[in-house]
Amino acid sequence: MRTVTVSDKGQVVIPVEIRRRLGITPGCQLDFSLEGHVIHAEVKRQVAQTNAEDGFGMLVCKRPGKRHLADFDVALAMRDAEDDRA
Repeated sequence: MRTVTVSDKGQVVIPVEIRRRLGITPGCQLDFSLEGHVIHAEVKRQVAQTNAEDGFGMLVCKRPGKRHLADFDVALAMRDAEDDRA
């Protein structure tokens, strides 16, 4: 049995050997139940691990000509937007 420490936010780190054995990866959901003073955690849904490259080509700009990240100025867009605070 492994001992872990609970953070100020109530978070714990599941030991790596347990995560590997149960296939727990980022995005997995766990169901928690309580029996007396015992907490049970069950893997509800496992999410297949992906890479950033898997999303390549999903976003397409249909405007003619090449667009670059430098073309998008957030501060300028915010100045151009109408002031809806009034």
